[in-house]
Amino acid sequence: MTVSIPKFAVIDGHNDLAWACREHRDYSVAGLDYECDSGHSAVQTDIPKLRRGGVQGQFWSVWVHTDLEGTDSVQATLEQIDFVHRLIAAYPDDFERAVTADDVERAQRRGTIASLLGVEGGNQMNNSLAVLREYARLGVRYMTLTWNSSTEWADAAVGAVTHNGINERGRAVIAEMNRIGMMIDLSHVSAATMQDALDATALPLLFSHSSCFALNPHPRNVPDAILAQLAANDGVQMITFVPAFISAEYRRWEDAGSVGEKPVVTVAHVADHVEHARAVAGVDHIGLGGDFDGCPDMPIGLANVSEYPNLFEELGRRGWSDVDLAKLGDQNVLRVLRANDDAYRAFVA
Repeated sequence: MTVSIPKFAVIDGHNDLAWACREHRDYSVAGLDYECDSGHSAVQTDIPKLRRGGVQGQFWSVWVHTDLEGTDSVQATLEQIDFVHRLIAAYPDDFERAVTADDVERAQRRGTIASLLGVEGGNQMNNSLAVLREYARLGVRYMTLTWNSSTEWADAAVGAVTHNGINERGRAVIAEMNRIGMMIDLSHVSAATMQDALDATALPLLFSHSSCFALNPHPRNVPDAILAQLAANDGVQMITFVPAFISAEYRRWEDAGSVGEKPVVTVAHVADHVEHARAVAGVDHIGLGGDFDGCPDMPIGLANVSEYPNLFEELGRRGWSDVDLAKLGDQNVLRVLRANDDAYRAFVA
C-alpha cells in the first residue's frame, strides 16, 4: 500500500516511547513496524504512524521517574538510551542515529527518521558533571534541567521552591552544557529557573514540550515574559499537546479527580497555543513537542504521531503560509541544534 508523504516535515522535541516500552513491552523493540493499537503493547508511536505523520526527526526522551534515585536513576537512563540504540539497529530502513543538524538533514535526504536523544530531568545526572559528559558522548543532545521535583541546583515548575531559580551549582551545570554542546531544555522548570537559565546560557536553548501560560496558567507552561526573551536567545518553544497544559477547563477537571464529563480538547486548542507563541516570540521561535506516549489522553485530532498533518491543516486554514509552517515543523529546531553543534563536535572530537 502506498502511503502519501505529508507536505510538512516534523522534527518533534519530545516522545516517551522508550519509557512506554519499559512499562508495557519489557523494553522490546519488536513489532513497531506494524500498527500497535491494541492490548498491553498499544503505543501512540510506531513506524507506520510516524511515516503518516511526516515525522522526519525525533528527539526520543530518555526519561526516568524520580522514584528512581542516585545510581539507580543513572542505570535506568542508560537502559533508555540502549532502547533507542536498539530501535535504530532493528529498523535501519526507517531510523538513523543523529546527533547534529547535518546528521538530521542527511537522514531526511535518505528518507530515514533522524533519531536524537534528550534526557528529561537533571536528577538523571545524579549531580555529576562526569555523568552529564558521558550522556553527551552517547549522543544525548539536550537535558531538561528538572522534571517534576527540584534538583540540588534548580527549581522545578511544581513542588517546593528551594533555590528561587538556580544556584551556583546550577550555573556551573549550564556552563558545562554550553561547553559540550548539550542544549538546555527549560520544560518542567519554574519561571525563575527559566529566567536564570536564559541569563546564564551562552547558546540558544529550547523548551522541548511546553505550551503557553497566558492561555492556560498551568505551572508547566511558559509565561509571556519568558517567551518574549526567546528571540534574543534565538531559542525555540516546542508546543506540547498534553490536554491539561492546553486547556484550563481540562486541567480543572483532572485536578478534581476526572469526575463527570471530560472537557473536549481538540487540535484547534493546540493551534491557539501555537499562534500565541508565534505572536509573542515570533515565527522563528516555535516548534512542536507532542509528548506522545507520555500522556494517555491526547487531543481530538492529535491522538497519535500520525496526526501532525491535522495541525498543519488547521493552521493553514487560519492563514499560515507554507514558509511559516515549515519553520514550525522542522526548520526552527534545526537552527537551534546547529547553533550548539560546534561545541558538541569539539567536545566529542
